[in-house]
Amino acid sequence: MCTMQNGTQMTKMKGKKKGLLRFFYLDEHKSCIRWRPSRKHDKVCEGKKSEIFRRYADNRFDPNCCFSIYYGDRVKSLDLVSTNAEETRTWITGLKYLMAGISDEDSLARRQRTRDQYPLLNCTFSEADKNGDGTLSIGEVHQLLHKLNVNLPKQKVRDMFQEADTDENQGSLGFDEFCSFYKMISTRRDLYLILISYSNQKEVLDLNDLARFLENEQKMRGLTREHLVDIVAKFEPCPENLQHMVLGIDGFTNYMRSPAGDIFNPEHNQVNQDMTQPLTNYFIATSHNTYLSGDQLLSQSRVEMYAYVLQAGCRCVEVDCWDGPDGEPIVHHGYTLTSKILFKDVIETIDKYAFTKSQYPVILSIENHCTVPQQKKMAKYLREVLQDKLDLSNVSMHECKKLPSPEILKGKILVKGKKLPANIDPDAEEGDVLSRALSDLVKYTKSVRVHDIETQGKSNQKPLPTFYHVCPSLLEVFKMNVSPVVVFFLAAYTNSWQVSSLDETVMNQILQLKPGELVRFNQRQLIRVYPSNYRVDSSNFNPQPYWNAGCHMVAMNYQTEGRMLELNRAKFSSNGNCGYILKPKIMCAFNPELEDPIPGHRKTQLVLKIISGQQLPKPKDSMFGDRGEIIDPFVEVEIIGLPIDCSKQQTRVVQDNGFNPMWEETLVFNIQMPQIALVRFQVWDHDAIGRDFIGQRTVAFTSMMPGYRHVYLEEMAESSIFVHVAIIDMAGKVRHFKIHVQIFI
Repeated sequence: MCTMQNGTQMTKMKGKKKGLLRFFYLDEHKSCIRWRPSRKHDKVCEGKKSEIFRRYADNRFDPNCCFSIYYGDRVKSLDLVSTNAEETRTWITGLKYLMAGISDEDSLARRQRTRDQYPLLNCTFSEADKNGDGTLSIGEVHQLLHKLNVNLPKQKVRDMFQEADTDENQGSLGFDEFCSFYKMISTRRDLYLILISYSNQKEVLDLNDLARFLENEQKMRGLTREHLVDIVAKFEPCPENLQHMVLGIDGFTNYMRSPAGDIFNPEHNQVNQDMTQPLTNYFIATSHNTYLSGDQLLSQSRVEMYAYVLQAGCRCVEVDCWDGPDGEPIVHHGYTLTSKILFKDVIETIDKYAFTKSQYPVILSIENHCTVPQQKKMAKYLREVLQDKLDLSNVSMHECKKLPSPEILKGKILVKGKKLPANIDPDAEEGDVLSRALSDLVKYTKSVRVHDIETQGKSNQKPLPTFYHVCPSLLEVFKMNVSPVVVFFLAAYTNSWQVSSLDETVMNQILQLKPGELVRFNQRQLIRVYPSNYRVDSSNFNPQPYWNAGCHMVAMNYQTEGRMLELNRAKFSSNGNCGYILKPKIMCAFNPELEDPIPGHRKTQLVLKIISGQQLPKPKDSMFGDRGEIIDPFVEVEIIGLPIDCSKQQTRVVQDNGFNPMWEETLVFNIQMPQIALVRFQVWDHDAIGRDFIGQRTVAFTSMMPGYRHVYLEEMAESSIFVHVAIIDMAGKVRHFKIHVQIFI
């Protein structure tokens, strides 16, 4: 307030003119904003949302420096641009306080502490008073907070305890003091100001107020009185408020921190996409070297890893098969010191866990190094263990030109493996099999011409050998003294039931040279991309470039946590984590590497206001743990998608506050293809020598909800950042959502 009363020099926008430089200040009564001529404020709106600001299409103004004040019966706007974001935050926060009848932080605290003391606190106080002396010691308060699942720094609890301890009996809290303490920890300034602004300073939201908030801010449509009543009934703890059917600050806080206020669309926790299209129209969650629990050289092979990845939503698992003792095929990473497990045990585990998480088909990607006799043993176990799960008699495999859908294949297990040449000796060793295949391939690729391949299927000439069909558009990429083995990896069969597997090195070459052709190829046949053999530490590549090109099965090392696996989880969370994501129709024909990959396609603008943080912990690897310094947090937001869409921005650093830091900053992103973009929120602790990672949450763009939302950090139930989300197309239309009448507890 002092800053506002001292005044700030800002630019008053007027039409498309340059603007007028004026000195604005708050009068001595804190009732008017004055300049020449003076006007009284009515409504404050941060960012470039007014009609005047929308006329400036060249983005010359930082949205963090812009705000509008709406005033008068005809609702005119005063549009202002300050010289820096800090001044803008001061004015916006101060004006919101004044509109709520709050003159400063102290009066806000007083208003919060004079809320009605409802019976719930009596019960809480009695339960916390372990020795029955009618007061709470600091130890009893700590036990209560633990029970309430409130994780606050000990010093923060001690400070609030001392602030609430105002009577002569120092060192303990009576009931009235406890009520003040409880309201300190349970009331948030950001939510309180939202409630006040929609309740006309009543400090409670009636059903009409609640409807206006949900429609204006959360962009919800189709609200009914029954739905509004259900919200109050589910989330309001105060009996008096329930009797009057109003939502107080505690009920409002409960609602906003429920799944209904999460940034993730709750409807996406279930399958919500069309599952009746051919398999080639989907991204499929895929695991690499599924059996390994660690690195590629020395780690343990465990059947439990198959149970883990299948329950995590994976739908394509890898089985590396080798000859074992006593005629029993085994699974392990060949030519390494990784331990060995029985093939039969692997199949039995897959059979048990294949459909516990998802009913959609599981693909076994078999890397087969066994001799023919042990391959027959593998086939025997597959038939005996999986039984009806292998039965595709209800699917016409020869007549259909496209693959069947995930819906048709529910409960089925598909086996993917290489087909041996027809003239192979049944008693041949594995090495002989591979040598024969490569020898035949070299002879074939030396004699075949690209023209011969391009005309294949267009005439009555004899078909090429099934094992060696080559995609002509991809073959042209490698007319550069390329090894015949590389051409073999590009096998693109005319039969839609056959699959190509390529490692990341080959795929990166194709992405660099022929990305458009790869996109089109992925429309008709499945491709699996797997990590390079050089990733002996089981590290993961970035899956996004392969998704951009429409690659279906991008194989991840599920045993290796980190950024790349987090992207994979976010990708497949948007369809109930069922393991299948429908590719957007717009991916049929475009070049993901171009600056304008979809000419004429309207861009989408994402406007994110990063408001505050809640209970942000110290970094996991903090040297002194809880005893270390209080963190200095900032938020970084990253868009991950097409190369043209990839970008990141960050907020300022808030010093010494991990409990309730306030940023109040706006970040703006323009996105060409939001259908495949991921939005990654990361919280960092700034220090003199760099930054330490605190936590993250990654969400598919299509799963983000608009309005005021909480972004809960992954695996940190109480830690969150509070944001406002606006999704706008370049025509200026804001996305709205129809809701289903469903209450989340």
